[in-house]
Order: sequence, then structure tokens, then C-alpha cells
Amino acid sequence: MKNYKRIVAAIDVYAEYDHVLQSALCIAKKANQVYLVFVTLPITYFQPYISSVGVEYVTDITLQAKTRLSQIARKFEIPQDNIHTPVGYIASEICDFASDIKADMIIVGTRGGNEHEVLLGSAANSLLHCAKQDVLAVRGGDTKLIPQ
Repeated sequence: MKNYKRIVAAIDVYAEYDHVLQSALCIAKKANQVYLVFVTLPITYFQPYISSVGVEYVTDITLQAKTRLSQIARKFEIPQDNIHTPVGYIASEICDFASDIKADMIIVGTRGGNEHEVLLGSAANSLLHCAKQDVLAVRGGDTKLIPQ
């Protein structure tokens, strides 16, 4: 297997992410080779559907995600500098971040059967098309691999 030195793990802090994190930690030789990213969708994504969504909502989501990623990073000895929480469109933000840090691999979770299936399916598909790095799409399971 290729020697991966910088691995971007796309973590959805509002869903099961153990399979993505476990994969990243298994492939990395050291925890400091793992970079955690969560992308908050911009206001323009929500406004056609929910007119009451404002800047505060996006700011709150981003802050909550950063806090959760920080907790995950501390628990697994991933440097705090390896956390990225941009606002934008999921695939393009992940691809841009991976390119900026010269990542070797991006790991993203896939799952289905819930209200987010279309969003995650299209995000994972778009990611596969925009990434210049290897992409590992891991399917979520019913069991937790890493204790919360």
C-alpha cells in the first residue's frame, strides 16, 4: 500500500463518523498525519428552503463543529492545527483544503437510508470528481468502532 503522509478525514460531527476516523487513524502512521475537516454549508444553500436561516445559524454550526473536532483531536492526539472548519460547498472546500496541505488521501463516509442521503451522496460523488488525491469512501456501519 502507498505510504500516506497527510490524510484528510471529512468528519460529519452531527452523524456517525467513527468509520471515517478509524480508517484515517489505521492508515496513518502517526496521529499528526490526520487532518479533520467539517464543512458548514453557506446561508445561500438554506435560504431557498428556510427563509429564517441567518448568519448566526452558520456561525453557530461552524463553532459547534470546531468544538467537537477539537474534542476528537484531543482524544486521539491529533494536533489542534490539523482542524479545518470552512464555510462553503462540501466537495470544493474539502478538495481545496486537501490541495492546500498537499494531502495524499481524503477519507469520506458514505451512508444511506436517511434524510441526508441525497446531500451526502452528491457530496461524495462530487468529491471523487474534484479530488487530485486518492479518495477512500468508507461505508458506515451499525456498530461504533471508536468509543465516544
